Amino acid sequence: MHADDDGPQQTRATGETVMRYHLCWKHRDLDGVMALYHPDIQYNDFFQNRVLGLDELREYVRVSMPRESDEALEHCDRIRIDGNTAFIQYEVTLRGGDGLVSFRSSEAITVKEGLIWRVNEYASLVRGETSRAKVPNQRPAESRLGLSPRQLSFMADDLQQYFQRQQPYLDPELDLQRVAKECGYSRNQISYLLNQVLGQSFYRYVNYARLQHLLRSLDGAPAPLRIDELAFAAGFNSLSAFYSCFRQHTGQSPKAYAKQISLRARAQDSP
Repeated sequence: MHADDDGPQQTRATGETVMRYHLCWKHRDLDGVMALYHPDIQYNDFFQNRVLGLDELREYVRVSMPRESDEALEHCDRIRIDGNTAFIQYEVTLRGGDGLVSFRSSEAITVKEGLIWRVNEYASLVRGETSRAKVPNQRPAESRLGLSPRQLSFMADDLQQYFQRQQPYLDPELDLQRVAKECGYSRNQISYLLNQVLGQSFYRYVNYARLQHLLRSLDGAPAPLRIDELAFAAGFNSLSAFYSCFRQHTGQSPKAYAKQISLRARAQDSP
């Protein structure tokens, strides 16, 4: 990073690029959005646990961009700029197979050479059909704790890396205090990051990590699949919490999901 990255000129340049990006999304301009991505763009979608490059982004943006009259993208707060990093919070409503589905998202955007070079997107699903009038007022991304957008981006990245490498969610007794301590932050800082920036509670965040671990385990699990046992092995401490999390994120019951896997396996094994 250059010494002048945090100067007023860098901040203005970042603001201009991100505002163009914001307006392209607002006006549903797919080509305009794509023109603002750096050739070396790294787009991290932490909700789907995906990392996308430029060649994959056009289709990703197309399906993520509201198109129909009842679809919408509403920003919840003003854009926050800190040097070459910007922070945006918004809610997007799209039409899915069962009607309208809304996601509340936060994006930490890094600008390089006047283009979007890195995006860290943190999203949470809002269940049911959500009208814009029901969207709660968001607290500013620059919090009373003195955290800038860049610091919040670093914190979210540190938290994600900690969960991926250490897998603390496998402990059913995991609590917020331990996560904060092992990530090197205060309990209040991690709580603010989760609730006000990522838009989800601590236990929802942890249970989602447990669910992702379980879904990965299913790929190599021998038949018959014992999903309840895998749920406890992934750190869930109650079946009701597991069933609720599973259905929320997959749209299916564990039994139906396991049946699909078994049918696929049989189809692959058949001559």
